Amino acid sequence: MGQAFVLALQLIAALDAELLEIIARSFAVSLAAVAIAAAIGLPAGAALAVYRFPGRRAVIVLVNALMGLPPVFVGLLIYLFLSRAGPLGFLGLLFTPTAMIIAQAVLVTPIIVAICHRLTRDLYEEYRDQLCSFGARPHDAVRTILWDARVSLVTAVMAGFGRATAEVGAVLIVGGNIAGLTRVMTTTIALETSKGNLALALALGLILVLTAIGVNAVAMSLGGVSAYRRG
Repeated sequence: MGQAFVLALQLIAALDAELLEIIARSFAVSLAAVAIAAAIGLPAGAALAVYRFPGRRAVIVLVNALMGLPPVFVGLLIYLFLSRAGPLGFLGLLFTPTAMIIAQAVLVTPIIVAICHRLTRDLYEEYRDQLCSFGARPHDAVRTILWDARVSLVTAVMAGFGRATAEVGAVLIVGGNIAGLTRVMTTTIALETSKGNLALALALGLILVLTAIGVNAVAMSLGGVSAYRRG
């Protein structure tokens, strides 16, 4: 095991071409998925905090429940939709990075919606009377609280990114783990471990751990900045 760790560190230090390719593809897929999820999830979360409508509580419960969506189930559903026999099979997206982006976006969106709702709910209660006195409509209130909570909301996006980079089940099903095309860090770790190539698996695992630490450090820093500003 010690030798595998040494080889893993050597791969990282040498900036191994295969290693860098897999890391770059992983980040590209995850960033694209999180961008889509944020574009949908942030306005949706703030809208849940502002708008009042029948069934709103049920929607909130559903969104929170969807945070725990089983990745393999999501992957299976997207596979069925994108397969040749599926309704979107004509697009030819199965076993492509685009399919992986869709899978990750589906998994990450409920997380961003739920966190955004929690962060903006109290803020809207604080601003509601003032916004009403200015004659602000609900969509104006949504824009206002999104802007005011923008620093805190980065933590929601960072949480989504951390979830996306760690995903393996769904992307393996819809991506196929094809070398040079859809192979990302998590799927490569699973494959290389089964092959006994522990050096590459450990190198990618270390990168994932460092990424997780970095994401959490940024989220905590931004949370501290937000608390200081509100204080």
